[in-house]
Amino acid sequence: METVPPREICDRIEAADGRLHAFVDEPGRRIRLRDEAREAAERWPDPADRPPLYGVPVGVKDNVRVDGLPTRAGSAVPAEVLAGPQASLVDRLRAAGALVAGKTVTAEFAVTAPGPTRNPHHPEHTPGGSSSGSAAAVAAGMVPLALGTQTIGSVIRPAAYCGVVGFKPTHGHIPADGVIPNAPTFDTVGLFAPDTAGLSAAAGVLCDGWRPVPDGGGPAEGRRPALAVPTGPYLDRVDAEAAQAFEEQARRLADAGFPVRRVPFPADFDDLVARQRVINRYEVARAHAEWFPLHGALYREQTATAIRQGQRIGREEYASALRDRDRYRDRLLAAMDEEAIDLWITPAATGPAPHGLASTGDSIMSLPWSVAGTPALGLPAGRAANSLPLGLQCVARPGADERLLEWGHGIELVLGGPSAPV
Repeated sequence: METVPPREICDRIEAADGRLHAFVDEPGRRIRLRDEAREAAERWPDPADRPPLYGVPVGVKDNVRVDGLPTRAGSAVPAEVLAGPQASLVDRLRAAGALVAGKTVTAEFAVTAPGPTRNPHHPEHTPGGSSSGSAAAVAAGMVPLALGTQTIGSVIRPAAYCGVVGFKPTHGHIPADGVIPNAPTFDTVGLFAPDTAGLSAAAGVLCDGWRPVPDGGGPAEGRRPALAVPTGPYLDRVDAEAAQAFEEQARRLADAGFPVRRVPFPADFDDLVARQRVINRYEVARAHAEWFPLHGALYREQTATAIRQGQRIGREEYASALRDRDRYRDRLLAAMDEEAIDLWITPAATGPAPHGLASTGDSIMSLPWSVAGTPALGLPAGRAANSLPLGLQCVARPGADERLLEWGHGIELVLGGPSAPV
């Protein structure tokens, strides 16, 4: 992964961010980064002994607490109200030699009210969200690595819209202490990078119990993973252009030797969406139970509406939705076993990034996998007619994160790699 001197980090951010607004403003960034780099050089003077992320600048989503930087979570709520101990994942980054390039813009409290970030491929289009700034910062070449969080689609969708790789590990594989919660049942820390090669070192630092995949890549030496295309109402959410592109992607993978099969997906998809919403709204209301009564007037309307909806959901309705969620996850994993599926493949979003900045787009393509807690990998996969990126989503069973990245690299080679801004 790319090591970047502090001066160059700041030069890159200053050159692009006035147009894209991916980073939270930080007047003292140059001095802070210079000091962090000097401390790292003093700690690891011998290049042979330097840790895996030495000198790598990382954008950190502004719902993750970092010592020395205020955490605002895209909100007007005072930063001191949201303050707390540094997230342990930032401890891990810094222990691995990484430099915090700065805080990246998030939708307010990682819900739906968008920040000012623009899409590097076309500034009049959304970069997606809620991890808007992280995806845009990587796509624009400001940093080679950025952190996001995904509750439903907040890593995979912006990665697709911005033409970069997004990785959402198995739920809980990266510790979430020090991260302002949205809905803890689903909240997962994820990563953005220009390509899959850039993710492995960072995942090895951040994910609990990471075990690199030995050469060979599969349970059987050299075997291609079995890919499944889910059929049914789920794929009906995709627009015509993205659906056609996805069929072409599946054909190319089959031609390259990947087994590709069509597998029925649960017909009660709309019920799954409704139950997810109950869990999400209930938990976001509880996450803000102390702050919202005191500072509710400072919340944006989309966030306040979500919290008020959650306040009206009773404990039994929430518990019932959790039971339904567990049954759905069991059914999904049983289907993977019965059909001998290694990876599900799907469009990463319903289409290219929508025009306008009032919305971060539709997260529906990520919803089934986030509900199940499975790891997901978003890969750049061509462009729409308007030149905006399209993405492919690959989903493995829980705990198969290392295998997902290994297999994803092979799929990335077939699909052609990252999409540079035009």
